[in-house]
This record gives sequence, structure tokens and C-alpha cells, in this order.
Amino acid sequence: MELYNYIKSLHLIFVITWFAGLFYIVRLFVYQIEANEKPSPEREILLKQYKIMTYRLWYIITWPSAVLAITFAIWLLILMPAWLQMPWMHVKLGFVVLLIAYQIKCQLIYRDLQNDIFKYSSNFMRLWNEGATIILFAVVFLVILKNEFNWIYGVLGIIIFSVLIMLGFKFYKRLRERK
Repeated sequence: MELYNYIKSLHLIFVITWFAGLFYIVRLFVYQIEANEKPSPEREILLKQYKIMTYRLWYIITWPSAVLAITFAIWLLILMPAWLQMPWMHVKLGFVVLLIAYQIKCQLIYRDLQNDIFKYSSNFMRLWNEGATIILFAVVFLVILKNEFNWIYGVLGIIIFSVLIMLGFKFYKRLRERK
């Protein structure tokens, strides 16, 4: 059982650093997109710096954390194969698949921005950043409550909270534009 606790601890550490990387990379995408709208030479200086920052975050923290979190998760499932029979684990694994898809989409956005291809607005990226937050809330509630239905309340709460934040942002932006 001692091995289990070490593996679980390592899994949690790398899940935390994985999410930290996902949260921050999208914030850097916002900054990069907004820097592209600045006049020269400020634009070039900022874009160069953001490319370095996103590269380091993405390949030194986020991707390694994702791989290690998944590796330790698989190890935990090998140690505790009965979990694969539990409905809450099926739902959790579904969210993990969504998180991996989210990371792959972030990889595509990262690649475009590194090549100076700007397909999205900074407002879209702010909204996109909520995706990882929703997945995080869902997984935490699910793992703690171990019930495939109770986690819905937590996820609904974060969705409502996210909508309120976005509405507040839009309201603030409109007030600023009027001044």
C-alpha cells in the first residue's frame, strides 16, 4: 500500500502541474494575440518574448506533466484494477479524454501562434481557458464524491460562475468603450 501512496502522490503532483501549464498557456495565447495588435516595434519585441515563454512552458512543463500524470494514472489502475469496474471511473476517464483533446487543440493553437498565424481573438481565448477549469472541477468533484451524478452540481456551478464572469467581462468592456 505504501507504493500506492507514492504513485498517487506523484500522479496528483503532475496533474496539478499539467493544469497549471494549461491554464497559463492559454493566458499567454491571450497576451500573444493582443501583442500582435500593438504597433511596431512593440509588437515584434513582445511576440518574440511570448514565443520563448510559451515554448518553455509548453515543452518543459505542460507536456512532460501530462505524460507523467497519465503514466502514473495507468500505474494506479494497474495497482487498483477494480476501479475500472466503477461507473465514476468511466466518467472520469471520459473527462481525461476531453482533457487530452483540449491539450491537442492547444497544441494546434500554439503551433499557429509560433508561426504568426492568428485565428482566434483574445476574447475567444479567455473563454477557451474556461474549458480546462470545467474539466478540473468535474474531475475533482467526481473523484471526491465517487458518484457519477453528484459531480453534475459542481460542474453546473462552475459553468454558471464562468457565464457570470464572461457577462461581467462583456459588461466591463462595454462600460470602458463608452468612456
